[in-house]
Amino acid sequence: MIMDRNYFFSNSDLDVENAAKLVEACLTGFDDGELYLQHSESENIAILDRVIKSSSYDVTQGFGMRGVIGTLTGFAHSNAIDLSNINQAIEVVNLSKKLGHNSNVNLSPGMTGKRAGSLYIQTNPIGEISYQDKVDKLIAVDHYIRDKSPYVRQVSASFASAYSIIQIIRSNNFIVSDIKPIVQFRVMVIVEKNGKSESGFHGIGMRVSATELFSEKNIKETADEALRSALVNLDAIESLAGEKTVVLGAGYPGILLHEAVGHGLEGDANRKKTSAFATLMGKRVATKGVTVIDDGTIANRRGSINFDDEGTPSARNILIDDGILVNYMQDRLNARLMNKAPTGNGRRQSYSHIPIPRMTNTFMLAGEDSPEDIIADVKDGIYAKTFGSGQVDPTSGKFVFNATECYLIENGKITKPVKGTTLIGNGPDILTKITAIGNDLELDSGIGMCGKMGQSVPVGVGQPTIRIDKITVGGTKI
Repeated sequence: MIMDRNYFFSNSDLDVENAAKLVEACLTGFDDGELYLQHSESENIAILDRVIKSSSYDVTQGFGMRGVIGTLTGFAHSNAIDLSNINQAIEVVNLSKKLGHNSNVNLSPGMTGKRAGSLYIQTNPIGEISYQDKVDKLIAVDHYIRDKSPYVRQVSASFASAYSIIQIIRSNNFIVSDIKPIVQFRVMVIVEKNGKSESGFHGIGMRVSATELFSEKNIKETADEALRSALVNLDAIESLAGEKTVVLGAGYPGILLHEAVGHGLEGDANRKKTSAFATLMGKRVATKGVTVIDDGTIANRRGSINFDDEGTPSARNILIDDGILVNYMQDRLNARLMNKAPTGNGRRQSYSHIPIPRMTNTFMLAGEDSPEDIIADVKDGIYAKTFGSGQVDPTSGKFVFNATECYLIENGKITKPVKGTTLIGNGPDILTKITAIGNDLELDSGIGMCGKMGQSVPVGVGQPTIRIDKITVGGTKI
């Protein structure tokens, strides 16, 4: 799909050239700003025990006008794109000029521009598979899972597809457009045995076509994994509490890195000195060998973007290099105030939100140790394969995470599954306790959403198998 430059003005009394002139005039005297236009469509279908539980189709469209002067942001938005509403928004934004003070700091040139080629398909995935075929496939998931185990008591499955068309207009006739698809498939299974019930979950998501993600292979693998994890939990024993050596599995356990460390490396928290990393630039913050990357350029990944919501191309940003803090993730506002370059991390939930520094795909690079050797060196510990919910204080980095699939490590071997396990610690401190890094880097399956300041955006996480010495483990037994 090739987007018409006047897509957002086809039913308006404006065209893109005149809109650009309005933006140019509005932003005179401001440090920064943009007109952000968006059209989004989404479809969600969920079944519970072979019956449609919910079904929705949503369409939203609108614009946000922003002007930034010093640290002050003027912002107005509307769901009607026409000359009258844009002019009213400009009037509101211009009020900021009376309250703010120009920073007299200019961003380095060349920090915004078009990417050569797209990182993902530029089409709408919603209509690729008929509604009835989606329902039939979801119901077939239920049959497939129940045929594999007599302990299955409940199956829920859902498929969601969406796409968003955006256009950003800035000063100097800067105009970029993008079409961002995203699809996701989730399965949850509840099993029961001898009066004991447990659940298992798995999901996948990518910026690919609906037919590619919702293939028979992906359906079966996702269903198998959800059932497997549920059956494992049926045999789990109560977790022991105490200070232990913990081995984190590859892939989704990178959510701990995302929450406990990633948010502390976003520009706004460091400019305001509210991050535990605010005074540590250029210093060692992690064990030698730890390299943390935020990369929005990985093709088809959930957290990938051609450019951020200010028009800056996404990038592969090294944040921690061999244990040394070397960079923060920046939007344009915080980059300007910190005299740094934007990194392609200015993201917003929708046209009705302002952009703020956010992660894309954040992960730790692989090391040289084999996962088997990492585990073999642990006499008494915990192997955490999958995480669920968690809480983090981004100011201090303190966290509490629930491990949804966890095992004992006894004399160098993974043995009994355990449940009720929580990991308690401090993100910056944990980085210094990593004693082994696996050679098995894996990214998550693509189900992550990140919340910050009331906004949610899709993200990716990942890591290799890592060993952390002396982390507090919460459990039901002492």
